Amino acid sequence: MHFVSPLYAEAELRAREHRSNHAFAEAAGSAKQAAEIARRDGDSASWWNMTFLQAENLLDAERFEECADLATELISGLDHQPNPHDQARAHILLAKARQGAGLLEEAAQSALIAVDLTPGEMDLDINIKARQALISALADGGRLDSAWKESKLLAEVISEEVEDQLAGKAYWVIGNVAFLCDKVQEGLKYHEHAAATFSPAKNLDVWAKFNKASAAMRLAANIADADTLRCIERAELATDIIGGSANDRMLLKLNRAHWSLLAGEPVAAIQLLQDFPGRNDLLMPQRAGEACFLLGRAYVATGDRVRARESLAKSADHFDASGAPHRAQQARDFLKSELGRGSFWSWLVRVTGFDRT
Repeated sequence: MHFVSPLYAEAELRAREHRSNHAFAEAAGSAKQAAEIARRDGDSASWWNMTFLQAENLLDAERFEECADLATELISGLDHQPNPHDQARAHILLAKARQGAGLLEEAAQSALIAVDLTPGEMDLDINIKARQALISALADGGRLDSAWKESKLLAEVISEEVEDQLAGKAYWVIGNVAFLCDKVQEGLKYHEHAAATFSPAKNLDVWAKFNKASAAMRLAANIADADTLRCIERAELATDIIGGSANDRMLLKLNRAHWSLLAGEPVAAIQLLQDFPGRNDLLMPQRAGEACFLLGRAYVATGDRVRARESLAKSADHFDASGAPHRAQQARDFLKSELGRGSFWSWLVRVTGFDRT
């Protein structure tokens, strides 16, 4: 019978209680204590599990570099050689941490390793999570053709045996890519599939994040209808209830600003966005790029070309830093067009919803 020391059990319990209360930094600290006790007791399996829990909480606390360091340690198996299932879990964690840090190419590579480690039906849930991480990294990096190809493969993997929340998250990421590929009807279809699996009663945190993300995708497709506004309001309400990180609140503000821009209120959008360029500590590089790009569009709509160029140049720099050259080129194309001259204006109308009048 495996002996568990009282000190280890107490530290693990604290870690899980902190996590259930969304106190992720505290949860990481308690999980680290449990891992240290397990290592001292020579219990390598418990050390691995608690170190993984520590890394999960560091990811949720948006301490991406620390999470990546721990995930790398878990993969190396210095204290405990993980099986392919656990190796895949650690690679997924590493992929998410690298994506959070803006290392999108590396994130995709880690996720692909996790996919390859879980080919059979026995690891279907982990394989789906790995595919989600791969698709998310590819899409964030602007590799949309590859992301859509992987999305179609993921859709084929989902079956009735897959748990609702996991299936919902898979539909969610497929819908995101469809929107980014201008496949709007497919994006709406997959997000409707996802919404049918989520419930605020089951998991309010997931409900909030889905509605926030769905609103962002709808807005990117210039869908500023009542359903989009409901997504924004649901995400705001749920985040008010559960708390949410500073990054969460910045992204909610980003959605509100985008809504204002599409509603023909660029000044309101600028008021919401003008602090974003100075908050790189709260936003991942690719999100900072999106914020500056949206701010540049808002300045275009008000006729302020000087500030528009400044914002778009910052946007391109952020996208370059995050490994998203396709998005960086879009921002530079905006600059090269002199913000509305020639054939580029038709593209500007499509993405902003404004015309010259």
